[in-house]
Amino acid sequence: MTADNRAEVRKVLIITLILNLFVMGLKAIVGSWTGSLSLLADALHSVTDSANNVLGLIASKFSSPQPDREHPYGHSKFEAVGALGIAAFLGIACFEILQGAIERILKGGEPVRISPPELWLLLIVLGVNIFVAFYERGVGRRVGSPILIADSTHTMSDIWVTISVIGGLIGVWLGYQWMDVVLAFPVALLVFWSGWSVLKENLPWLVDQMAIAPEVIHAIATSVPGVINCHDIASRGVLGRQVFIEMHLIVDAPDVQTAHQITEEVESRLEERFRPVRILIHVEPPGYKSEQITFETNR
Repeated sequence: MTADNRAEVRKVLIITLILNLFVMGLKAIVGSWTGSLSLLADALHSVTDSANNVLGLIASKFSSPQPDREHPYGHSKFEAVGALGIAAFLGIACFEILQGAIERILKGGEPVRISPPELWLLLIVLGVNIFVAFYERGVGRRVGSPILIADSTHTMSDIWVTISVIGGLIGVWLGYQWMDVVLAFPVALLVFWSGWSVLKENLPWLVDQMAIAPEVIHAIATSVPGVINCHDIASRGVLGRQVFIEMHLIVDAPDVQTAHQITEEVESRLEERFRPVRILIHVEPPGYKSEQITFETNR
């Protein structure tokens, strides 16, 4: 049975929400003082950080892994839906950054003004971002939370964005005004890449993509004494989160009790390899013939 770690997930999200609000405010203040387009874009990126935390808290509330009458397969997909929401926020942030940069190129704007104290404030922001990213990723991997892992990926992109912005503002401080606008474009690309990574990681869960190669399941099942063959193998979910396996099992058993013991051993070996996993096995008699390991490929 999958452990319910939502209380720990919520605790992490609340802590990171407070820190992200602090970071967002600091970036917005310094961005307004200096007139830096790249820093204001970075502040926009941080708005999505806070929104992601709120979204994660909502998703976590409804994402119990335990089944109930209305959701017999559990509620874990709510976390994946929340992660897709993060990807959507990142897409919006990317568009806003590019739009601002293009407008600055076409219409011009006020020169950026930066001073050493403001650069030191941005180094504090960078330190907070690094802490948040590694804290969320560490807890997310330990408890198997896709929402924390997705949000840490987003925050990791924020680290590189902030490093780029600080580098550009140092250039502006040295007299290279064009660096602020130029750096807005790689910032947008980093934001887009983060969103794509989150989408790619969570979409297979929502569309029930195959989780385990049927040949691997077949090999494990037929290694159990008493198993003649297995066919119509299907799996879905995400390894390390929750996997569901279904199969038809042909067993050499004289009675139901023996067939039950054989299927229990098959389940035990699959659980040892792929836990957490829920397995459904349809038992068939020795005379049943089928060479179809899984469903045929659609053409």
